[in-house]
Amino acid sequence: MNPKNRGHFRDIHADHLDLAAARSWMSNICGPHRLDAGHPGSVNFQHSGSVLKGMSTTVGCIEYGTDVTIGIVDAEHFNSYSLSLPLSGEQELTIAGRQLHSDSGKGVIVSPNQSQELCITGDCRKLQVVISRLAMRKTLEEMLQRPAERPLEFEQEMDALQGASASWWRMVRHCNEELENSELFGQVFFSRDLERALIKGLILAQPNNYSEELRRCLAERLPHYLLRARDFLHAHAREELSLEDLETAAGVSRFKLFDGFRKHFGSSPMAYLKAHRLQGVREEILATNGRRSISEIALGWGFTHLSRFAGDYRKQFDETPSATQQRLQKLGGV
Repeated sequence: MNPKNRGHFRDIHADHLDLAAARSWMSNICGPHRLDAGHPGSVNFQHSGSVLKGMSTTVGCIEYGTDVTIGIVDAEHFNSYSLSLPLSGEQELTIAGRQLHSDSGKGVIVSPNQSQELCITGDCRKLQVVISRLAMRKTLEEMLQRPAERPLEFEQEMDALQGASASWWRMVRHCNEELENSELFGQVFFSRDLERALIKGLILAQPNNYSEELRRCLAERLPHYLLRARDFLHAHAREELSLEDLETAAGVSRFKLFDGFRKHFGSSPMAYLKAHRLQGVREEILATNGRRSISEIALGWGFTHLSRFAGDYRKQFDETPSATQQRLQKLGGV
């Protein structure tokens, strides 16, 4: 490939020689944090990456050019899971009195809800994946088929040489290369499934506080009538639907339908439909990046009461639709 074209498909790119600018840039991606450097004048921050527009996951490479320390002091508002694997150099994560060394054979996870400190050497260039707390929770709940009553907590060390976590890092490497050089990986209809696969793969590959329950869930199959009902809702989500339509598609009584949805999905059928429609709106807002109005997108997904839609959206995603629309602009996206 012509070196001049390298990175042509990237959504975000930053070169900063200033510590404050580097901190501000990464705060927009991960959330508020402290960034200190022993030699602030030697900072040569570089970040090149792509935003997967289904749930705003970022994948890319990052380096600071000098020894830096990142501190998570406002853990409640640090709103992302930041996973990193050095391609060169090394780093060390300190959490709950433990020191975890990270190099090309071992990645680490900086998680929300926990105070921690990450020391990065000046020669460290690392692969980084940032997944929002919201995206992680929504994906987990989809896998559990019920609401998650406690935050998802991973083991902080990720083996990059053996096992399922190593397979996940190999997939990230491949995705990062293709996102940099391939137009296909930038297509939203492709990348949103890729994004879900990355998040689901992480939850399955890396030990966490839901691992045992997920193993039980995977062994349990959904009843055929629920599969029919769910597929019908997904296929006709933009249309005006009634419970009678859903009963006919599922081929069971309303009582059985409600019982099945509450048992396996943790909601009523119409609440499930609304959540699915809201997710569709969010993905479309991110994909169109301001080229279509929010009201037009919402109406296309069957939301006729826009003020009620805005309230439901904020309740589900903890931000307004306009805040979602501004996400890529904040990151310097096209």
